[in-house]
Amino acid sequence: MIVSSGSTPALLPTAATVTSVKKGGATVSVASSSNDTIHHVLIHPLVIFSILDHQSRRPENTSRVIGTLLGQKVSSHTVEITNCFAVPHAERGEEVAIGKDFNRQMLALQLRASNRKESVIGWYATALEDSQSGTYRCITDTSALIHEFYAGECEEDPVHLVIDTSLRSDGIIIKAYISTPVMVKGEALGNVFHEVQLTVKMSDSERICLHRMISSPDTEETTICDENTALKNSMERLYEMLDNATNFVGQVVDGSVQPDVKVGRQLADTLSSIPAMRKDLFDKVFNDTLQDLMMVSYLSNLTRTQLSIAEKLNALLTS
Repeated sequence: MIVSSGSTPALLPTAATVTSVKKGGATVSVASSSNDTIHHVLIHPLVIFSILDHQSRRPENTSRVIGTLLGQKVSSHTVEITNCFAVPHAERGEEVAIGKDFNRQMLALQLRASNRKESVIGWYATALEDSQSGTYRCITDTSALIHEFYAGECEEDPVHLVIDTSLRSDGIIIKAYISTPVMVKGEALGNVFHEVQLTVKMSDSERICLHRMISSPDTEETTICDENTALKNSMERLYEMLDNATNFVGQVVDGSVQPDVKVGRQLADTLSSIPAMRKDLFDKVFNDTLQDLMMVSYLSNLTRTQLSIAEKLNALLTS
């Protein structure tokens, strides 16, 4: 556990850019933004749901929750948040304790289970309620301490994500911040948190799932298309894209359409990614994989049935 005292204040300015100001004979300055400063954050809905689930399952007498954000940098000014996990912590006044060993163990497990090139890009927290005014604050006095801890865990400047679950505006408020140090006579006395642009990025599967959830909010059991229908739709879309690519190549060969070097390279990369395999060998590999998937599905259904039976037996024995 890491225990830190609240000696470094967290500030939230109204302006996003501050250079230097003379106050009381001392020069107070905020570090200027570099060319690699994050200006845009992309987040997937799965991360938001995980944070909300963490907040709903928090222990009693816990005002807010925090956790680690995983993702990758997609450009010099943009990062993408693809995953997260909860981290235990305790706050008492201006002191905060963070589970350092737990964070590193969970990070190792997450990176081992994930095939994506993810790394620690920051941390998340839920808004904290002020006991005196009753309002919810996104940035607290201990935010700078936690941010300083994650600055040592990240390869670059960490991103701070805050979710306000108070439903004050009949919705969930999500904000992203980056931090720059406040310097007084060459010494860092605090951190200034600047809000940056935040965009929810959804894949096709996430968009379909969210659409079903929004369109049927009052239905306990939603009817999802079976696997055969989903496979049929995917194959029809694949055939349509193949037809478009074939027509484009034919028109380029005939001279009716100007060739596009970028499209040609993408088509070449796509074709080169397909392994050269005989038809009989492909059928064998496909059938073996299909049997493995069916076996996994059968075992998962069997496990679910056993758990349901065990819960009913426990309910009967305890009643």
